[in-house]
Amino acid sequence: MLSYVDCVGFAGLTEDEIEAIAEHEHVPEIVAAEFGCCLCETTEGVPLMRRILLDDIRHAEAHGAVLHALHLRAVLAKFEAGHEVLH
Repeated sequence: MLSYVDCVGFAGLTEDEIEAIAEHEHVPEIVAAEFGCCLCETTEGVPLMRRILLDDIRHAEAHGAVLHALHLRAVLAKFEAGHEVLH
């Protein structure tokens, strides 16, 4: 049986990136890990992941969650550094 940690490793995303997907899609983190894995295997998925992170940042800022928005900006920067992102 695979653990959550195994799934994170298999997804090719960080736990923070998976948490951002879960937050955006309102799904459990294990589901977000699977979704994120599928996203990053397609050329359309990487820009979609970027949009998910940007949406989460905007939502956090709109609700006054400044520290969460800053954290998500760092997650976005790390994601962009590790993936070819077409803006």
